Parts: sequence; C-alpha cells; structure tokens
Amino acid sequence: MEHSDLAGTVTDYLRVDDFISDMVTARALTTAFELRLIDALAAGRPATYEALKQVVPSTEQGLKLLLNLLVNGGVLEACAGGYALTIKFNAALRYRDLLLAKLDFAHIAAHDFIDSFSHLTADPLQFMQRSGMFRLFNYANALEYTPEHRRQAERWMRITTLLTRHESAACFSRHGLGKYRRMLDVGGNSGEFALQACRVAPELQATVYDLPLVCDVGADYLKTQPGSDRIVFRKGNARDGEFPGGFDLITFKSMLHDWPEAEARRFIEKACSALEVGGTLLIFERGPFDAGTKLSYANIPILLFAHTLRAPSLYQECLEALGFQSVEVQWINLDMPFILVTGIKPEPF
Repeated sequence: MEHSDLAGTVTDYLRVDDFISDMVTARALTTAFELRLIDALAAGRPATYEALKQVVPSTEQGLKLLLNLLVNGGVLEACAGGYALTIKFNAALRYRDLLLAKLDFAHIAAHDFIDSFSHLTADPLQFMQRSGMFRLFNYANALEYTPEHRRQAERWMRITTLLTRHESAACFSRHGLGKYRRMLDVGGNSGEFALQACRVAPELQATVYDLPLVCDVGADYLKTQPGSDRIVFRKGNARDGEFPGGFDLITFKSMLHDWPEAEARRFIEKACSALEVGGTLLIFERGPFDAGTKLSYANIPILLFAHTLRAPSLYQECLEALGFQSVEVQWINLDMPFILVTGIKPEPF
C-alpha cells in the first residue's frame, strides 16, 4: 500500500480552497461574483470605491461591507488606487469555473450541515431523506426526462464534472493508460473522466455507461469539448442486467461509495464479467478521513458523505476473491484522502 503526495502541477487547482475555507469569505466571494465585482477588477487594474459604486449594484453601506469582507478574506487588497485582486486570488482565478462550482457545492451542503447534522450522526438514512443535497443528487430523477429533472441534473453534473476534471490528473499520473485500447467508465457521469483519459491516451476509445438523462446531459456537454470524438454513451442502469463487454479497462470513479456494500460488491462482480482477460479494473474514490484531517467550509459537502466513504479493504477483498492479480492500493492526498485500487483479470481456471 502506497501513500502519495503529488507534484504541485497536479494539485495546483487546490489553491481555490483557500477562498472557501470559511463561510463568511465564501459567501462574500459568491456575492462578489454575482454582482460582477470580481469581473470589474479582473482586468488587473485597481479601481476606486467610487468607480466600483458605478458598476456594482449595491447600497453604499453594502458595498463597503462587501469590500471589507473580501479584504479580510484575502480576495482583495486596499491600495493607493482603491482596491485590487490579490496576487494569491488572481492565481486561484485561473480555476474560475471550479471555484464557482465548489462555492455552489459548499453552500448547498451548508444548509444540511447546519439543520440536520444531528440526523446525519444518529440516523444517516433519515438524514438523506431530509437532505436538500441528496434530493438534488437523486439518481432516480435521471431515469426519465422532465424539464425539472434536466435542470437538477445539469446543476449537480456541473459540480461533479469540474471536480473530476482536476481530480483525474492525480489518478492518471499514478496509473498510466498507454496500454489500454477500450475503456468502460461505469457511472461515468458527463464523460469527463473518460475525456481526460482519452486526452492522455491517444489510442483509447471510451464508453460511458450511465442513466438515460445523465447520458443526454453528458452528450451535450461533450459536444463542446475538444477531443471527445472517441467517447460514446451507452444508456443503462448499473443495477439491472449485465455491463457491456469487450473492454480492457473498466473504471469506477467516485461511484461505488454511493451504494451499500452488497451493491458495490455486485457492481465489481459485474465489471469482472465484462472485463477482458488481462484487462484492468480501476477504482478511484475518496477515502475516509480521520481525526487528523483538517476540514474547512470547502469540505462540508464531502463531510455529508462521511458515512459512505470506505477504506479500500472492501474493494481489495472483492478483487482478490474474484482471483484478480497484481491488486494494488494507493492512497493519494488531494483536498481529502483518495484511494486508487487496481487489479488485473486473470485467465480462467
């Protein structure tokens, strides 16, 4: 079992968390984006209070309060010309889409954490029934199209897509893809994990297997992304029937934790049946965090999943019981601990 701290180029995106570390700064920053204050300063030139008052729709006291909160949070600095973005925030702004998605995710989760953490602690099932976040991430709504289901799917898939875009580099830097030709990503969401895989492996063809509405939203998203011509979607339900076959790489990225242990085992068994002999099964998941893990406002969404995050032993045991060879577990430190579990399907006995 290997623990890994990755090079800065892979984890540079984590600098956005510096501005989601506390609720006050995070909420003030969201307002600054909503009122286009950040846009007014993004050109790099300082702006006076009077100039900002002309472009930011707020009261005089409201604008002063917002500016003070942003200065206190390290987003802005006061200078001779008025206000400017700090060097540190400008560096984080390179990941603007991710920053906005993580702010949205944290604000959604914060309501549940404040209102229902006691339920999460005492009765996780009751918590999930009360939770606004779990209503948004309701996979049952992705089985059938309605305008509201589509709107909800687009919102949560935007968050998961942006997280996956940056997390995937850590996975592929630890497990090379050059030998693979056909990949099946089970529960592959928008296709972002497959897209990043195809970008690092030019010979790879990928299939994303997910619920119907997820595939529809994902297909529309991939149309806007360069390099997506080697990815196709296959609609289905991982709980029903068998997985499509003919793949030398089958992946689960942030998918198995959503399911009880019995279901997770069954998915792995089905993946084993679909995988070609000599092929690799790859699991990339957030792992559990312990008392030594420092948490911030940015981590609240993951905190709500704490009771579903597993140690890698379950996945390792499943693969070994199925006869997989070269089973390997790696721990990767990102914003929280991640686990990368891989194994190779053997020749039949």
